[in-house]
Amino acid sequence: MSASRSIGIRPSVMNSASYIVCTSPRSGSTLLCRMLAATGVAGDPESLFYRPALDDWMTRLDVHPQGTTERERLDLIMQAAIRRGRGETPVFGLRQQRPSFDFLCRQLAILHPGATTDLDRIERTFGPTRFIHLTRPDKLDQAVSYLKAQQTGLWHVAADGSEWERTAPPRAPVYDAARISDCVDMLDGYDRGWNAWFHREGIEPVRITYDELSDAPGATLRLVLERLGLDPRAADGIEPEVGRMADATSRDWIDRFRAGTAQR
Repeated sequence: MSASRSIGIRPSVMNSASYIVCTSPRSGSTLLCRMLAATGVAGDPESLFYRPALDDWMTRLDVHPQGTTERERLDLIMQAAIRRGRGETPVFGLRQQRPSFDFLCRQLAILHPGATTDLDRIERTFGPTRFIHLTRPDKLDQAVSYLKAQQTGLWHVAADGSEWERTAPPRAPVYDAARISDCVDMLDGYDRGWNAWFHREGIEPVRITYDELSDAPGATLRLVLERLGLDPRAADGIEPEVGRMADATSRDWIDRFRAGTAQR
């Protein structure tokens, strides 16, 4: 076991049993979550509730309840999620994309009918929870990254440039100004949705950006650990496993889109 993995939680400052990385596609959440998991003290945050469908959740979590009520089934799902999200640590981590978050909240309302707020339901399920809002301020960059990944099927590369996650056979990307514009609007909407929810629930999240994470991954990881009440020394020696994917095609699309917008 490495030195960073033996540090663990500092009980005197640990103020949350759980945390949720609140994000949207192409914001750097894979990089952040893999680094958090690598510390060995911050759980194993994954997108356990990626699609708004209980069948998908049960498949991801290998849950096969039979002859149970709706609440019992949800309880089994959440128990499995907590085990998965903790890894070998006492801390539960979760990555949550905005599109499926409202569905998750509705399921927690079924599980906890006596609770009156989303935050209360989340904390009854996962314990005291901190929220990390990871955003990418340049929505055009984010939209281009998102559209390219959709078209090419390649979503992530490793730090050495090799393929990490591919969801479809290779296909050449095709510039599409209208689709880029739609993606910008969609991604803006995800950020607005998170901020409106934070305001309604009275939550001040830990706020970090894609640029901060990309430019200084180690320092950003230490900051997140500190805000979670975990020993920041657990970040020592943690190197990014995920590489950047922006390339000449990305830059060309951004320049073409801005030029076209300026001419309108």
